[in-house]
Amino acid sequence: MQKKEIKYKLRVYALIINEQLEILLSDEYQLDMKMVKFPGGGMEYAEGTIDCLQREAMEEFGQPLINVRHYYTTDYYQPALFFKDHQLISFYYTADLSEEIRFRVSRKPFDFPEMKNGQQTFRWASLQDLEPAELSFPIDQKVLMQLKDEYSATDLTLLL
Repeated sequence: MQKKEIKYKLRVYALIINEQLEILLSDEYQLDMKMVKFPGGGMEYAEGTIDCLQREAMEEFGQPLINVRHYYTTDYYQPALFFKDHQLISFYYTADLSEEIRFRVSRKPFDFPEMKNGQQTFRWASLQDLEPAELSFPIDQKVLMQLKDEYSATDLTLLL
């Protein structure tokens, strides 16, 4: 019996929550589809998870993150959506921006000139009002529910 090669896609995301209890979202148009997700992306060969997160922050925001703390790692089987026969493992970190925002943030979803592959914009969404179905991917939806549960069950000021 031939043994099947195990293939993984590793993704790393930032959970950035501001003082108004809004979470930063990334609206993207990639692979000919709209996506709403947390900022971050794919880990490259020879990178650790935090190295990946900082590289993605520099690519997407032009500034590093501080107060980086592990929040969640996928703990169940999730097939990769865009890669046949791959398992997706995602790492989530809470983090803060190292300084005042130097990148464009919108209040409007998909606030870019045209739906063209590679487009990306950021926006704040109320953690309390954001619904899991508004996020494109199942693990992001699970993480949002976990965040909402923790924030509703705790003194919110202690978490900032």
